[in-house]
Amino acid sequence: MRSYLVVPALVLGLTAPATQAQQRSMSPTPATPITALVIHGGAGYVARDALSMEDENAARADLDAALDAGNAILSSGGTALDAVEAAVQVLEESPRFNAGKGAVFNAEGGHELDASIIAGHTRRAGAVAGVTTVRSPIALARAVMEHSPHVMLAGGGAEAFADTRPEIERVPNQWFDTDKRRRQLEAAQSKAQARADTAGEPGRYFGTVGAVALDQHGHIAAATSTGGMTNKKWGRVGDAPIIGAGTWADDRCGVSGTGWGEFYIRNAVAHDICARVAYRGDSLRDAAEEVVNTIVPAAGGDGGAIALDRDGNIAMPFNSGTMYRGWIRPDGSRGVAIFED
Repeated sequence: MRSYLVVPALVLGLTAPATQAQQRSMSPTPATPITALVIHGGAGYVARDALSMEDENAARADLDAALDAGNAILSSGGTALDAVEAAVQVLEESPRFNAGKGAVFNAEGGHELDASIIAGHTRRAGAVAGVTTVRSPIALARAVMEHSPHVMLAGGGAEAFADTRPEIERVPNQWFDTDKRRRQLEAAQSKAQARADTAGEPGRYFGTVGAVALDQHGHIAAATSTGGMTNKKWGRVGDAPIIGAGTWADDRCGVSGTGWGEFYIRNAVAHDICARVAYRGDSLRDAAEEVVNTIVPAAGGDGGAIALDRDGNIAMPFNSGTMYRGWIRPDGSRGVAIFED
């Protein structure tokens, strides 16, 4: 009687063809698209007892409204670029932040506004500096990106370009006036005269608004808008409209900064954070913390930043005492904050 040795097919490396159902079960499951949004309303120093409950609640409500505006676009499948523009425009309309309606005064008693926006997956960007009659500088920055061959336009040239775009709303420069900002100008000028110093004072003149978003397509965009520094002279421009300094996005990471702009320009802060993620493999949190809380202070500056990566991780470091900020994570959790705790 002949006997046969039965060897399992797996031992021989032979397997029966899988059924269609088995093939489907073995196929990798496509990742569920995620979205995330982080915003800021500026870093600086605000003592707890100097901010009334009424003002704090109003600021938190504005931050929530900006989150709602951006998230409505993201949750309906819209682009990160549309989301950051929408979020920033809400903050530009609020007199509580140093952008748009709440812009600080320059030394001549007027307003010069700056903004920039960038789509990370294409690196297309637009920026404006020193505009005086544009209600939404971030909208004009996007128009520069989409309807001109340039990245940055400044002063009269930016205003002339705005004349060619009927969708860009114009207002008289006085429209940006607020009593609070005028009092800040008067106080800053008094201090400057006493010190004979025009260099600025750390932690006191910040504002700026910004947003970074991740959309369902995996794309990141960032935007920043500001009125600059109180009592600024000579057409001073800070980091907010400078791609790589105050605003940056690529296919891995996006950043919007808020702080003493001269130091953010000198250290290419926004780009440096994302470069550490891309080239050195740092986590978003480690990269943002090191640049904002080590590199910038070592150079003599201070401020903060918001950052977001393609996995939906969010970082919000600051060293100035306060930073108005808000976030919606991929799991839908959200919040707003002002102080360190």
